[in-house]
Amino acid sequence: MSIYETATSPGMTPITIGRHTLKNRAVLAPMSGVSDLPFRRLAARFGAGMVVSEMVASESFVKGDAETQMRAEAQDEGLHVVQLAGREACWMGEAAKVIAGLGADVIDINMGCPAKKVTSGYSGSALMRDLDHALTLIEATVAAVDVPVTLKMRLGWDDASINAPELARRAEAAGVQLITVHGRTRCQFYKGTADWRAIADVKSEISVPLISNGDCTGFERADQMLTASGADAVMIGRGAYGQPWLPGHVGHYLETGERLEAPAGSDLADLVGEHYDAILSHYGVLPGIRIARKHLGWYVDTAAGQSGVDMPAALKKTLMTSNQPDEVIRIASDWFSSCNTRTAA
Repeated sequence: MSIYETATSPGMTPITIGRHTLKNRAVLAPMSGVSDLPFRRLAARFGAGMVVSEMVASESFVKGDAETQMRAEAQDEGLHVVQLAGREACWMGEAAKVIAGLGADVIDINMGCPAKKVTSGYSGSALMRDLDHALTLIEATVAAVDVPVTLKMRLGWDDASINAPELARRAEAAGVQLITVHGRTRCQFYKGTADWRAIADVKSEISVPLISNGDCTGFERADQMLTASGADAVMIGRGAYGQPWLPGHVGHYLETGERLEAPAGSDLADLVGEHYDAILSHYGVLPGIRIARKHLGWYVDTAAGQSGVDMPAALKKTLMTSNQPDEVIRIASDWFSSCNTRTAA
């Protein structure tokens, strides 16, 4: 029996984190500026096995920064998982304690973000350069809360320092109950392709569930990722741009073998309109208009790929630059309704 068959055959033991059981084996990744509350709500509604908040800076959260605290809000459906980042054990522990007290089900620790503004502050994947220090943050977080703590990392800082297996082993010993590995080093950022086979080296070092992350964009890729990595589940990040249904659809496929159709036509138009309204309601109209534009662009690209029909350039420019919500909704409703071809991922 292959690794894939072992990991995903119907009837396999569900993935658990402490007392919590994942809905299925496809998870929405934490993505700064993307997996905010409106996006997580949609992904959860479409059946994602788990959704994870945007990265929350621990010190800023404890000090009451409103924007940071907004990132930690619950999506009202599914597990409430908040990802914390930081470089000092005291702030990580205190933030975890407060967030757990506010109702978080799981605390995830970020040791994978490659962004320079994060790593220059010795957070995110920079922590993989000093595993002893990284462990102090893990230990402080685990000690501060009664809820499960999980960890997300990369393969290492660069090709010369692939230390994910060691960090995973030490993290499990410190009390971490699930580990996610992105199959790139920090220095790769998002270039090249994720090395799923390298993730298998982590699987051999731990007994807690392992999630494989990087380049999962649909059903076949999920199969291939699980086969190569031996992981228990997949995490979908950039593949969900303009497709908040994708983690749920992939998760359903891994459990049943059924490929659900992506929303199209009037269903897609309604979804885009709902998401747009939710963004404006969450952030306020003027900030929301700007934040929503990237999502609108991704939805247009998704619909064009499904239908084979591109949005006219002038119309797309108006959609992406208009400051009038009514105009945006009208254009989106008319054009997305005309995209009737449904395709499976």
